[in-house]
Amino acid sequence: QVQLVESGGGLVQAGGSLRLSCAASGRTFSAYAMAWFRQAPGKEREFVAAVSWSGANTYYADSVKGRFTISRDNAKNTVYLEMNSLKPEDTAVYYCAAGRSGLQVGVWGYIYWGQGTQLTVCS
Repeated sequence: QVQLVESGGGLVQAGGSLRLSCAASGRTFSAYAMAWFRQAPGKEREFVAAVSWSGANTYYADSVKGRFTISRDNAKNTVYLEMNSLKPEDTAVYYCAAGRSGLQVGVWGYIYWGQGTQLTVCS
């Protein structure tokens, strides 16, 4: 069992930066691939980025490639999402997820989910 708690969301101006964190409970954190998804009002939850259990491999949605960076610290049971050059269209609730099926882009690839943290980007 893994419990995930996101933090770091807030209100930021377009062009700004923010870092989201996701703290995980449980001793097997390092066994899971981790990902960030986001969901804007009226839209489906969409993949943002994923990182392998070791941190060696990452994968990004085209919409955030070059602007967002996902990383993890297995010693701290935490995964991060560094977001730069933020745009109003990045506004969404951001969710952290854990899975054991590698770097998946579909929600079905992840077992555990956090409650989400709101990011609002104003122009």
